Amino acid sequence: MQVVIKGKNIEVTDALRDHARQKVSKIEKLDLGFKEIEVKLVVEKNPSIQENQIAELTLFGNRNGRILRATERDRDMYVAVDKAVSKLQRQIKKYHGKQIDRTQAQESALRGPTPPEEAPEGVQAIVKTKSIALKPMTPEEAALQMEMLGHDFFVFTNAETDNTNVVYRRNDGNYGLIDTSR
Repeated sequence: MQVVIKGKNIEVTDALRDHARQKVSKIEKLDLGFKEIEVKLVVEKNPSIQENQIAELTLFGNRNGRILRATERDRDMYVAVDKAVSKLQRQIKKYHGKQIDRTQAQESALRGPTPPEEAPEGVQAIVKTKSIALKPMTPEEAALQMEMLGHDFFVFTNAETDNTNVVYRRNDGNYGLIDTSR
C-alpha cells in the first residue's frame, strides 16, 4: 500500500513523518485490498481554536472504489494522528464486517432455501413469513432506516405520494427507489 504524507501550514518533520508511518503500518498489516492511504496534517492558524492540529487519514480502495476517511483534532499533532488511526481502524472493522456479512448472505442465497419435505419436486415453498407495519416516511428517511437495520431493501409508505415504495441498495453503492401505483 502506498503511503502519502502531506502537510498544510506545517513543516512535516522526519520525526512526525516516522510517527505517522509507524501508526499507519498497523492499517497496512490488515491488507484489505486498499491501494493508497493519504495522511494530511493541517495546522489551523486561528488563535481562537484550541485544538488546531488536524490529522486526516484517507484510505482509497482499488477494486471497489471505496474510500474511508477519519479526521481528528488535538492540541498535539502526534495525538491527533493516533486518534485518527484508531478511528480509521474502527471504520475498517465495521466495513470488513459488512463485507463478510454480505458475502455470507450471497453464498446462502446461492444455496437457496431448503424446501420442506411435504413440498412437491421442483416447487419452491415459502419458508418464512414476516409482517411489517408500513410507516409513512420520505425516501431519504427510508434509506437511512435501511442502513441502520443493515438490510439491502426497505418497504415503506411514501409520505409525499401515499404509495407503497421500496428503497434498495444498488450494486454501484447508490440507492434505487421502486414506486408502486395503486
